[in-house]
Amino acid sequence: MHNLSQSLQNQDFRHLQIIAELWGVELEESDTRQALESLVPVLLEPQRLNEMLASLPEEARIALDDLLVNGCKLPWSLFTRRHGEVREMGSGRRDRERPHLNPVSAAEALWYRALVARAFFDSPDGPQEHAYIPVDLQELLPQPAASGGALLGRPAIPVEYAAISLASDRILDHTCTLLAALRLDFSPAAIDSLSNAWQPSGMVNPYPLSAQALEGFLEAAGLLDQNNHPNPETTRYFLEQPRSKALAQLTRAWMHSQSFNELRLLPGLVLEGEWQNDPLKARYAVLDYLSQIPAGKWWSLNAFIDAIHQAHPDFQRPAGDYDSWYIRDQQTGDSLRGFEHWDAVDGALIRFTILGPLRWLGVIELAAPAADTLPGAFRFSPWAEALLNGAPPDGLADEEDTFLISSDARVRVPRLVPRTARYQLARFSEWERESEDAYLYRLTPLSLERARGQGLRVIHLLTLLRRYALAVPPSLSKALERWQDMGSEARLERATILHLKSPEMLQNLRASRAARFLGDPLGPTTVIVRPGAAEKVMAALAELGILGESALEEE
Repeated sequence: MHNLSQSLQNQDFRHLQIIAELWGVELEESDTRQALESLVPVLLEPQRLNEMLASLPEEARIALDDLLVNGCKLPWSLFTRRHGEVREMGSGRRDRERPHLNPVSAAEALWYRALVARAFFDSPDGPQEHAYIPVDLQELLPQPAASGGALLGRPAIPVEYAAISLASDRILDHTCTLLAALRLDFSPAAIDSLSNAWQPSGMVNPYPLSAQALEGFLEAAGLLDQNNHPNPETTRYFLEQPRSKALAQLTRAWMHSQSFNELRLLPGLVLEGEWQNDPLKARYAVLDYLSQIPAGKWWSLNAFIDAIHQAHPDFQRPAGDYDSWYIRDQQTGDSLRGFEHWDAVDGALIRFTILGPLRWLGVIELAAPAADTLPGAFRFSPWAEALLNGAPPDGLADEEDTFLISSDARVRVPRLVPRTARYQLARFSEWERESEDAYLYRLTPLSLERARGQGLRVIHLLTLLRRYALAVPPSLSKALERWQDMGSEARLERATILHLKSPEMLQNLRASRAARFLGDPLGPTTVIVRPGAAEKVMAALAELGILGESALEEE
């Protein structure tokens, strides 16, 4: 940073006169350079500086202390949002309006007293304009007393955590479901429908896990290939790991992923244009702020977000830019450009990160005033320290359950059956539904044929069932073996049936031009009508002088 002389060297003579006037100094020089050389040493006199500090309005002293506790430097946009604008005006307007006598803000009061300067300094996002205290002034200014307010936000009050929802590792079960669906080429609509059952019971959460977000986790963990299909080797390794190691793998992958973009997953926003955000920068910032919260202590969610709004609003914005990101409210269509929409975009991103990924991964536990209300508080789970350090946590359940197989070819898979076994079973089966504690599949000729097309044989299925089930019904084993040898031996289908009053009517109909529309007879007066030919058969009967009625329209 610059010293006081460097900070003032580009100011005109009148600006130096204003500074001298506010400090009670009489400038005798008429040359700008000479005036600067005589003024700066006076401003650095400790006694005169203390007198100036004592005369500052309270708001200006607060603004100066804000710089002091932040390393004597803050982005200019952040400083002026906190402490007001410094009006841009040329020398003519300045000399007419004399803003130093009636400053509109604390920042402007400090500016005309030379206690704050502005300049561009390097930052991770490139050169960025900052408000700063000149270095030689820094050495003379007293440090503000510690406020004890380093923590962001406040502890939650009891009413905010009356209803508690503990950490869960259910994301591991959902990854198995989704991997199987992707392996079987489920349609996008069918994949989206899977996530309808992923909202945990017992608490309202505005951000339930979606199939799109879960695919983002799988991609970040390297489990999907370029065609969005499970990578056989990495998927097998992931599913065979103990649950604690698998959860740690997902968490590590998410924490360091550049591709997982929370902003573009945030419900309710429409992002337009070619601009790019940096999800990794934003995620690291939020995790850093969270690291300041005491472990195991319930913390107010809204207070935490409000504190970031005040202290670190630009955590994801390059150079404090709120205008180049084109974002609309999905419901209203309104533009969300500008700092005034911070809560709807940046604040919502923090909320989503906590209630979404950190919650889904079991890092965060939530609480609410009541079970049917939105979360108002959060705390780190017992798994958090291990997961955030890339290590498997203790306390996750072992996968030791078994298949429950019925003779009607349905297989009930409890949640804690080994995930690799459920994934393999899914390749032989038709998906039926998911409940809180189990998954239901059904073996059908169509599913077996599909598996055979992928090089899987019934002997593989029988080996799987016998390994992971307490018992396999003998009738089902026999049926599977017969299917392997003979294929499907029974077929159920819909048919249109024509009933006539007498055998003669059927004979006459078979002798007419409608004969080609008739299928197999079911008796002397009953016959199957070929698909799509019902109206033609009724027309042929009318030509034979027979008026019939149809029950098809009544269904």
